[in-house]
Amino acid sequence: MAPTASAALLDESRLTRDQLDQFSRSGYLVLPGFLPARLVERLRPEVDHWVDQGFRARSIASCVDPARHGAPPLMELELPAHGELIGHRPLLSLISQVMEGDLVFHHLHSDRQAPDVPGKPWHHDFEQGVGTDRSSLMVHALHYLDGLDPSVSSLAVLPGSHLKTAEKSALADHGTSPLPGEVVIDSLPAGSTVLLHSALFHARRPQPGGTGKPRYFVDASYCSANTMWPPVKPYWRHMLGRARELGLGDDVQWPELFADRHFTEYSHGN
Repeated sequence: MAPTASAALLDESRLTRDQLDQFSRSGYLVLPGFLPARLVERLRPEVDHWVDQGFRARSIASCVDPARHGAPPLMELELPAHGELIGHRPLLSLISQVMEGDLVFHHLHSDRQAPDVPGKPWHHDFEQGVGTDRSSLMVHALHYLDGLDPSVSSLAVLPGSHLKTAEKSALADHGTSPLPGEVVIDSLPAGSTVLLHSALFHARRPQPGGTGKPRYFVDASYCSANTMWPPVKPYWRHMLGRARELGLGDDVQWPELFADRHFTEYSHGN
């Protein structure tokens, strides 16, 4: 990992002033070994089940052609450890600190990426369009269950790029090639989390040779609960409703976590 991207927590549920300033300035925080080992051990077989039983593929199909496929038979948040991860109190505490207020869950992705998985070009994931007000915050929590090392794809980020308004694919022409000022994150222990401002440009850089180990990856997204957000899943109401039914959040501390009222209507291609 060069240059260094480490930002060790002094306390699992409190960020220091320096860490808050770093997130504001650079657009990311690296939290080595952040997730409890027992949670990681429960998540891994759920990811295997999600991928091997075809539920991930079915979920993608539901998003690509919602009229044909409808809501999937299983969602990630209905897997017990995945549901627990969404409402993991130390994680929500950190996110609420960088947002300086209440938050709402946006979506979750889970995957076991093969050693030869192609890279993902430079992009950002902020869901508000270029012409909209970007004063509200959206955050992605990238969870690496087995950590990162040279045997799997690395994460490249472009510090400070979240401070400029740009289309999601504005840097896609560069593919996964190195960019001036980038930071490459390629060495993290199991259960590590990288907290990204969703407007930060980042890329998944493939592992050379494609002969390493699978990369267990869970990506959870949250938004500040003070504006309307476009959903990315056509069955978003079903998703939030199931989360409420399952009691995944803390209704006292984060009462808006699964509230429908923070979202606009779904539009295919969001």
